[in-house]
Order: sequence, then structure tokens, then C-alpha cells
Amino acid sequence: MKFLWRIAMVCVFSAGMAWIVPAWATEQALQPGQLLVSGKVLEGRDVCMHCHDENDQKPTMTILKTRHGVKGDKRTPECQGCHGLSDSHIHNAGGGPVRPKPDMTYGPKSEHDATARSEKCLGCHEGGKRMHWAGSQHQGQDVACNSCHNIHAADDKVLDKTVQREVCFKCHKNEQAQVHRLSTHPLDAGKMSCSDCHNPHGSVGPKLLVKNTVNETCFTCHAEKRGPFLWEHPPVAEDCLNCHTPHGSNVTPLLKNRAPFLCRECHSGHGAPYDGSKLPTAAAGGVTLLLHGCANCHSQVHGSNHPSGSYFQR
Repeated sequence: MKFLWRIAMVCVFSAGMAWIVPAWATEQALQPGQLLVSGKVLEGRDVCMHCHDENDQKPTMTILKTRHGVKGDKRTPECQGCHGLSDSHIHNAGGGPVRPKPDMTYGPKSEHDATARSEKCLGCHEGGKRMHWAGSQHQGQDVACNSCHNIHAADDKVLDKTVQREVCFKCHKNEQAQVHRLSTHPLDAGKMSCSDCHNPHGSVGPKLLVKNTVNETCFTCHAEKRGPFLWEHPPVAEDCLNCHTPHGSNVTPLLKNRAPFLCRECHSGHGAPYDGSKLPTAAAGGVTLLLHGCANCHSQVHGSNHPSGSYFQR
């Protein structure tokens, strides 16, 4: 009986040491960015979410509802992949009432410039539509990825076609005013987004356009205006913006000015002898332009394939 009692005591003591020793040893062997909680070593996102849970003031756990929270995808980053190991933040180095900030912060009061913040994102999101980010207008204006994107939000507004404009209009106030004019693209209706025409991450074309030129960008939707035509209208072939303003106008369809004033910006000499104020009548041997509308006769202003369409009348 004494022998069995001794064996039992040894087993109990050994079991206790098996629970105590690994906890002590683990605490000494913690790697930067790890946290010991109740004898268990936490790492990765578990370290951050030990404190930043559903009761946190900042909605950080909503990232689990995004692509950045898909655990089954090997490409999914951990919190520390973007914010750094942040060992002093995790263990509250100094023991003060306010923890030191993480190694990398992204909020409005971040001590890191736009370039440093964007580099973290570009470490994974490089190439494709972002290959022209370096040197782009947004990059040159110190716009960072998190200036437009909110990766912790379940629904990132800038990725939603119906509300993307709200993000863009935070900076582009003139364009915001123009889309409320009489004639506009259906931005405000949510039927198209700013990124249908612009690539905010950079482009080889002007104004961050998705294509190399204005016309190529317009033709992605307005293919019927592409041509080629037997009779081409030179300003149309040159640049759609010669006559149209893309974000909004009080003259339909998105015209910069009313006819005949828009037409007379080019046609002020031979072939357009009328100044629009005193139109000749049929009795005087002239042609009456009904309501001063050049397009009433020259209806094929974008170009004509008719053998007799040199004046874009058919």
C-alpha cells in the first residue's frame, strides 16, 4: 500500500510540474509580438483581438467579414503584417496608463507619412491596376491607400459602385457640384462609378483615365461614336472634350456651350457667315436656322458614312 501511495504522489507531483513548468518556460521564450494568456501563447491576430474585441471602441473585428479576414486563404495578412509586431504596445512597455502606439498606424493622427502607409499595402497589392501608382497624381498629392480605403469595414465604400462617389467627392468638390447639373452621367443615380472612367491608382493617360486618351475612354461606352467614318469631324476625332464636359453641364448632352455658340468657336469664318443675331430669311435668299440649332440640319455631327454626308447632314 505504501508503494502504491508513493507512486500516486509522484504522478500527482509530475502532473502539476507538467502544467507549471511549460508555462514558466514559455514566458521566458516569448517571441516579439507574442502574448502569454493563462499559460497559452497567443500570436497573430489572436494577440490583437485579445483586447480589441467586440467591446472595443474601434470596430476592428469587422475585418473578419472582409477578404483580409479569410483564414483559409494563405494570402490573408495578420494584424501584425500591417501594424508591425508592436511588442511595446502589446506588453505596455513603461506601464503607463496609455499604451505606446503600434509600430505602424494609419489613422488621421498617424505619425507615418502617406508613402510609408501605402508601402505596407503595396507589399501585397502590387501590379495590375496599381502598377502606375508611383508618380501618379494621387501619390504626388500625398494620398495614401487608407485615405480612400477602410479595410476594417465590412463594406468598403470605395469598392461599392453605388456609393463610391461619396469617397471621391470628399476631395473633388467641383466634380461633386457638376454631377447635380441638368445633364450628367448617371453617377448620382449609382448606375456608374468614378472608376468606370478613372483609375485612381495611376494611369498612363491624362487625368488618371482608364485608357490612354480621352476618346478611348469615352468609346468604352459610346462605341457608336468611334467610327471610322467616311466623313470625319476633326474636333470629334481629336478630343471629345472639345465639345463636351464629362461631369455635368446645363446644356444637353453634356455640351460646354449652346449651339450655335459652341459651333462658332470653330466655324467663325468661311462656311458660317452668320453671327446668330440676324439670321437671313428665305426671301433674302438665305437659309433660316430654326431656333439657332446647327444640329437641326447637321445631325450627324460625330461623323457620316453617307456619300453625300460631307456637311454631316445625313
